[in-house]
Amino acid sequence: MNGAGIVTLARGWIGTPYLHQASVRGAGTDCLGLLRGLWRDLYGAEPESVPAYTPDWSEPQREERLWQAACRHLLQKPPGQEAPGDVLLFRMRSGGVAKHLGIAAEVGPRASFIHAYSRHAVVESPLSAPWRRRIVARFTFPPQEET
Repeated sequence: MNGAGIVTLARGWIGTPYLHQASVRGAGTDCLGLLRGLWRDLYGAEPESVPAYTPDWSEPQREERLWQAACRHLLQKPPGQEAPGDVLLFRMRSGGVAKHLGIAAEVGPRASFIHAYSRHAVVESPLSAPWRRRIVARFTFPPQEET
């Protein structure tokens, strides 16, 4: 599926309430749950089971667990190759581990991304300078197998 198709799938999650560790369109999700739901839409089963995690996951251990998992299952993109449908990985605070995900919806001067926003819902937000500065990696979904 191309980037535009991934954006369409992601926009189908907009309005889904934020619910920590959930991944059910319309019922509840967090940022990882949104990515998991998109993966299921694209490939069927998830690539690995996700252990229970707390809101501060990986912080005490200083482990980049989310980044490592993304590298196992997604294709990392070099800087400057932005495209709709990219998976964005964010570091929410300096010195913290990267633990927020979103899907690039629009690129260019009106850049936006879709993400599950804590205490809100899945929303499409402007990819403003403060958000852009937090991006530490950009990925794309691997090609789907031909059936």
